[in-house]
Amino acid sequence: MDTLELLLHPVRLRIVWALSGDQVRTTSDLCERLADVPKTTVYRHVGLLADAGLLEVVDERKVRGVVERHYRLHRERTAVDAEAGASMSLDDHRRGFAAAMAALLAEFNAYLDQPGANPFADSVGYRQGTLWLDPGELAELVGDLRAVLRARADHTPAPGRKPHLISAIFFPTGPPVDQA
Repeated sequence: MDTLELLLHPVRLRIVWALSGDQVRTTSDLCERLADVPKTTVYRHVGLLADAGLLEVVDERKVRGVVERHYRLHRERTAVDAEAGASMSLDDHRRGFAAAMAALLAEFNAYLDQPGANPFADSVGYRQGTLWLDPGELAELVGDLRAVLRARADHTPAPGRKPHLISAIFFPTGPPVDQA
């Protein structure tokens, strides 16, 4: 299975998200984090990601007679590069979008199911709007957003910090306006 195929699955995508930001977690930790997913399913998908080299074992400990592995994400191996993205078929994009939306919905529901969840206090946002942009303006916007996110991408867990999932989706909603 290639990287793209591995990532175009909602459960595997959620595992990748759970391990982002240099998190180190055991499969048991991941099962707690993805409580809505059967444990056998989490173990199977962790195994697939590890076998493909997207996860690395950083520690092993014997716990109650069983070896417990601690995994970390190989961030550079989980990125879909420009060449792979350009070679994706329309069906690949459709599957990828569906996987991302399914994973996002599952993560949002898991957040809402936490005791004390307070979307207003936590600044939860899910707004949509339309921006009229030419290709250069879109490229500039994407570059600006990347710079803002890159400045915070290497933040690690610290007192007062909690992880926030961010999802940006850009696509044209209609044909360009003719310039007569």
